[in-house]
Amino acid sequence: MKVPAEIRTHCPYCNAHTTHKVKLASKGPRRTLAEGELRHARKLKGHGGKRAGKKDVVKQAKRQKLMLTCQQCNKKHELVLGSRTRKKAEIKR
Repeated sequence: MKVPAEIRTHCPYCNAHTTHKVKLASKGPRRTLAEGELRHARKLKGHGGKRAGKKDVVKQAKRQKLMLTCQQCNKKHELVLGSRTRKKAEIKR
């Protein structure tokens, strides 16, 4: 899915329709000491290796998030694309 580099949409901070720069939202860095990470590492440790999972199931596609930066106030807010996309959203310049 191709998304324009600039979108004119509502800014909740200015409370007006302004132009926004568009950027794909990305995950933050992994927290190595988070409880879930430690639990997963503990399950993989020792004899037995990787845990078996369902291999024949097709995962449902995620809904892509965009980070919008207002040109007037420079505040950022998120926009979730309505449709699920199989491939990553692409910003067209």
